[in-house]
Amino acid sequence: MTENYPALLVVIPLIFSFIIYGCSWLHRRSCLPIAIVGLAISMAVSIGLLKQVLVQGHISYHLGGWPPPWGIAYEVDPISALVLVAIATIALINLIGTNREIEASFSDRKGAFYALYLLFIVGLLGIVVTGDLFNLYVLLEIASITGYSLIAMGDPSRAPLSSLNYVFMGTIGACFYLLGVGYLYIMTGSLNMADVRSLLPPLYHSTAIVVAFIFCLVGVMIKMGFFPLHFWLPNAYTYAPSPAASLIAPLMTKVMAYVMIRLILSVFSPVFTFSSALANRGVVFLACIAIIMGALMALSQREIRRMLTYIIVSEIGYIVGGAWLANRTAMSGAILHIVNDTVMTFCIFLAVGAISKNIGTVRIDNLSGLFSKMPFTMAGFVAGALSIIGVPPTCGFFSKWYLILGALKAGSYSFVAALIISSLINVALFFRIFESAFFTTPHVSSSYGHTAVVIKESSVNTMIPLLVTAAGLVAMGIFSGLIMNRVIQPGLAGIF
Repeated sequence: MTENYPALLVVIPLIFSFIIYGCSWLHRRSCLPIAIVGLAISMAVSIGLLKQVLVQGHISYHLGGWPPPWGIAYEVDPISALVLVAIATIALINLIGTNREIEASFSDRKGAFYALYLLFIVGLLGIVVTGDLFNLYVLLEIASITGYSLIAMGDPSRAPLSSLNYVFMGTIGACFYLLGVGYLYIMTGSLNMADVRSLLPPLYHSTAIVVAFIFCLVGVMIKMGFFPLHFWLPNAYTYAPSPAASLIAPLMTKVMAYVMIRLILSVFSPVFTFSSALANRGVVFLACIAIIMGALMALSQREIRRMLTYIIVSEIGYIVGGAWLANRTAMSGAILHIVNDTVMTFCIFLAVGAISKNIGTVRIDNLSGLFSKMPFTMAGFVAGALSIIGVPPTCGFFSKWYLILGALKAGSYSFVAALIISSLINVALFFRIFESAFFTTPHVSSSYGHTAVVIKESSVNTMIPLLVTAAGLVAMGIFSGLIMNRVIQPGLAGIF
């Protein structure tokens, strides 16, 4: 069975999503345990696949026994296996940590919510594992459509419109990517990534290939929320239901950042991508602007979830800039930051979701005394915040360290400055929250300003996943050298 892990990784949650939707008509109580079992199996398969790749090396799985380029191949290397583990693990932990809110908020629609939840994970896992350009587009649409639906199930007055804006921008991004793939197919006659890469070198001079690269890159950057193409993102993540926000916000943008790196490394190759020093400096300059502007826009926010969405914009700038510094150290830092930022964003969104559930608001000026009322939840929030700032030994420090080393190696001192400035702004962002929650007198009111709200610690099923994730941030930092040497560097072998 182990030889079928790449297929099982996608097929299992797909089958379970249909089972869940059927059970929603017959026995609603069984939807949650079925979803947990399906995600637990996916996580186990992803971990097994990572072990298998580390021992055997690159795995190529041919669906239906059809060899590429005629058939669809699933390609798994150490880097993609690491991303798969992150996706499957966060999906399971988030479901366990937010299931009570799902059961309470979607009592009559929970079957649909769980089915969409698993289909979203199907899309993300497939995007990471596929070796076919058009199959990537199909899986991208699966993830996008389910993401739109999950977001629309939030605040009835704001979420549907936010989701609609996301639909418009997501459709534009997908069209750009598909047009780029169409140009590649016209010029090469193939859709298999490895085959296209082998056919491209004689065509590097072609204008059509340059246009294909630009279209694919613009489409992916819209999907990942790269500044200034980010304006769909704040409302979408702010007004989504908390269980969906803590799933989509950490995963969607980071998976698309991984797709960008995958296109650079596995399709167009670094030789073509980084052939123009002027273009490299231009993208890094845009990344610097994204980092600073994301941090400044976050600084102007008083609502924590919206603040976090702008931090995501800034973090995407880290990854894009690191990838386009065009050296092995910076690329390694960008890949490590994809995984690290996925976990630390998840940690802090999970904490914010728990706070919102208990006090009904996540405005900074309404968090007075929260450390004394919700100590464990705030401990998880602090761990995520310190990791985003980049305080050792959390994982956020180490990926930033590699990015700075790569920037110094490339002579890009502006990128180093942007990283340091954004980290200092993050200190101001989070310490004003710490000040409000720890030092000010407890006083939390309802939205009408009259009725006092009783604040209590999060339930155990939320608190334990949150604290486990917070501990994971430190563990990932401690073992970042091992992750770099055993997983990321072997994945880049022979490329840089």
